[in-house]
Amino acid sequence: MLNLFDTLKKITNEENIFINEPMAKHTTFHTGGPADYLVTPETIEEMQKLLSLDCEKTIIGNGSNLLVKDGGIRGLVIQLTKYQHYSVEEDIIEATTGMYLAKLSQIAMQAGLANLEFACGIPGTLGGAIMMNAGAYGGEMSNVVLESTFMSEQGKILTITDHEFAYRQSIYQRIGGIILSAKLKLIKGNKDEIKKKMDEYMTARNAKQPISVPSAGSTFKRPEGFFAGKLIEEAGLKGYQIGGAAVSDLHAGFIVNKENATSKDILDLIDYIQKVVFEKYGVKLEPEIKVIGEDL
Repeated sequence: MLNLFDTLKKITNEENIFINEPMAKHTTFHTGGPADYLVTPETIEEMQKLLSLDCEKTIIGNGSNLLVKDGGIRGLVIQLTKYQHYSVEEDIIEATTGMYLAKLSQIAMQAGLANLEFACGIPGTLGGAIMMNAGAYGGEMSNVVLESTFMSEQGKILTITDHEFAYRQSIYQRIGGIILSAKLKLIKGNKDEIKKKMDEYMTARNAKQPISVPSAGSTFKRPEGFFAGKLIEEAGLKGYQIGGAAVSDLHAGFIVNKENATSKDILDLIDYIQKVVFEKYGVKLEPEIKVIGEDL
């Protein structure tokens, strides 16, 4: 452990290194045990050196679609939220992985560029959004990503245009590595009309989603031919609680950290919802959130 700390100090500033860092501080669920080490690199060179280290490595963004188990994460967590740069040229925004998607939608609006309005309420980073092909209100990343640059696990920097996008899926879930940046191809639009659409989306989000309570967004993927939230509500599970985790009273598709939940509370509730919905409707709900780490 001490040797790794000394090595990390040679790679990045000490202020970017955290030891036994509670992952509850780095996930929107506000749960999760400690990471042995968490590092927030600021340059590509730092990322290359971190990837070359001989230890377990986990890459995360803003932790907005993530559940870390109560035992935490062994080895090194590399969090990319400090790697933030962008540029706008004509109808293309080029941005680095740590840029927040909601901020990029604002940048697009200010530049009079449309088609990124759907992202105005998504709390994750660009890298995480590409990784899972994030979407809302009929839009998704597959509609706007022109190309992306990533660093392979061997430290090579490559650019791809075929992302194998599907519902909440991309090539990066298969090949790993670190997404470094992406070019988003948008269309020229009317700034006022773009802002109006974003305001409408935010009003709808505030009214229908439990944004004031810790969660990781929609807990389950949309099953073919159904809506997860509707199935869960019809199964009588709205408000159902295990430990500190509850099905949202506002939107049954969300599990929320209502009363100092543990990650186990959330996982137990996910299992229970899956069991009840399958017994009642024969539909298997698949979690949309990514679960990592060790049990306590």
